[in-house]
Amino acid sequence: MFSAFGSVPILVMVAIQLLLIIRNVSSLNLTNEYLDHKCSNTEGNYKQGSAFEKNLNLVLSTLTSVGNFRDGFRYTEEGEVPNNVFVKFQCRGDSYWSKCPPCISTAVSGIDYENDIYLSNPKNVKDREMFNKETLALLKKLAYKASDRNNLDGKQLVLYAAGEKRIGTKKVYAMAQCTKDLIFTKCLECLEGVFKKFPECCDGKQGGRVLSTSCNFRYELYPFLRN
Repeated sequence: MFSAFGSVPILVMVAIQLLLIIRNVSSLNLTNEYLDHKCSNTEGNYKQGSAFEKNLNLVLSTLTSVGNFRDGFRYTEEGEVPNNVFVKFQCRGDSYWSKCPPCISTAVSGIDYENDIYLSNPKNVKDREMFNKETLALLKKLAYKASDRNNLDGKQLVLYAAGEKRIGTKKVYAMAQCTKDLIFTKCLECLEGVFKKFPECCDGKQGGRVLSTSCNFRYELYPFLRN
């Protein structure tokens, strides 16, 4: 997930996954490259050479030159109102350290403007109602774990959780994550919000995900996370 905001709202979401430019996009990818981005310019465009553009370029150059990606999260801000810009990114919980910077650089090069991204597997499960219920139960369990005060890596807050669950004859693998500025209760609120998008994204689908500004979830019928 990646976002940059200022007088002109700019948002880029990054999950180190595969970019598939197909309207009915499948989530059946085993790689972890750049996924997608959306843009919205509802408040207009900034002018070339403006203070906003200078602040934006400065923030983005600072972002891509950051050397410490241990926890996959960075927040930085530049300028004063109305030309202030802030940028936030978070890589997926199994994609920190050296795996994070290439995806951030790709996101910056295709900078973006809107909110949620939905992706799903075009294949359906047989028992849709039971599958939806049990998958959402797993995701909600992971949301509580991700936002638990004891969910730490050493002394670092994680706000990320992954798990699996057998549903009928299938095993579902899932993850949930928030950016690290959403401390505890805000993380849970964000994830509960994106879970409401489940019917639009993932109703009866064998795999799916929703990426929002500050949190995301994904589930599949195959392992997709790094050990």
